[in-house]
Amino acid sequence: MAILSPRSGVQANNSFERRPRFASDRTEHFVESVIREMSRLANKYGAVNLAQGFPDFPAPASIKQAAIDAINADINQYPITWGLKPFRDAIARKYQSTYGLTFDPETEITVTCGSTEAMIATLLATTNPGDEVIVFEPFYENYFPDTQICGATRRLVTLHAPHWTFEPEELRRAFNSRTKAIIINTPNNPTGRVFSREELGFIAGLCQEFDAIAITDEIYEHILYDGLEHTPILSLPGMRDRTVLINSMSKTYSVTGWRVGWTLASADLSASIRKVHDFLTVGAASPLQQAGVHALASDASYYADLSTHYGERRELILEILTEAGFQPLRPQGAYYVMADISKFGFENDRAFAMHLVENIGVSCVPGSSFFETPGVGDQWVRFCFCKKIETLEAARERLKALKH
Repeated sequence: MAILSPRSGVQANNSFERRPRFASDRTEHFVESVIREMSRLANKYGAVNLAQGFPDFPAPASIKQAAIDAINADINQYPITWGLKPFRDAIARKYQSTYGLTFDPETEITVTCGSTEAMIATLLATTNPGDEVIVFEPFYENYFPDTQICGATRRLVTLHAPHWTFEPEELRRAFNSRTKAIIINTPNNPTGRVFSREELGFIAGLCQEFDAIAITDEIYEHILYDGLEHTPILSLPGMRDRTVLINSMSKTYSVTGWRVGWTLASADLSASIRKVHDFLTVGAASPLQQAGVHALASDASYYADLSTHYGERRELILEILTEAGFQPLRPQGAYYVMADISKFGFENDRAFAMHLVENIGVSCVPGSSFFETPGVGDQWVRFCFCKKIETLEAARERLKALKH
């Protein structure tokens, strides 16, 4: 049976229990990703995988064909390190047509190996040991090790359930002379919260007052419900030159394994990010960048259909979880649901998640993996619903066993 670590609910083993002889100080407190661990446990126990956020249905056929065509056209060698020119041009066109934002593909767009690399490259490029980075809690689990690698200090600001809102004065108190950056993830993983234009405007004001930058993870920008709209904070007054916008093909085009992302930032910020990116990964896969040219040319109907597609699954997962005895919170965007498990009577989220995957046959993510504050997330779990309808229905059948 897996042993779950106190902070994140991740499986531990002997390699985590004592420090390896040659390990660096910066990795001493790292634990394995609980999301990816729960995905592997789903495979081990034959469980329905509602833990890791990847679709179990095919990517659009035309996007796959564009990748095949690129390989056959011998677009298989190194591109320029900050990205294939046609792909950077396509990114620029996409942001111009969608948000009216203009970026210079030569100096302000950097293609990375997914948004994961984009985030760590940005933090390494902009922070020094001792700088403070404000992070909303609950947070996507990568933000914890990202800041550790950089030697930055996290300042946590709570998103309060059930609406996952922050207290303006609490956020103001988190800013100070040592604040270098704030990380903003909207639509949010794990909560599904979509920050309003007013909330982003308040954050923008603090960034300018305290001379900080905003690092925004906008990977779920097109997965929105109930008529909500996504606002890049970079588009707000005073934020064009103090924002790094991070995005990726992964979620919008259902190609999470392609690992093609990008940063959008002013020329000086981009120059720093490119220096780090060059020596981290050299560059993202050339044929997949070329396929991205086709993907980013999708018309408005594609993005509308995307929200409709996931909106149907949102309603279904909420129904399934409520029937099974959970208390799920309705997400505004992305494709995750946070669910309260207190009615089940388990000691904590980690014990519940292991029971669910081993004995019920459904995997989820223990909520504590999204919190740094001890005990705060121990009655929450996260489910993802970027799955086929039949997958979600299979989960419904298995979850009925929770009531026996």
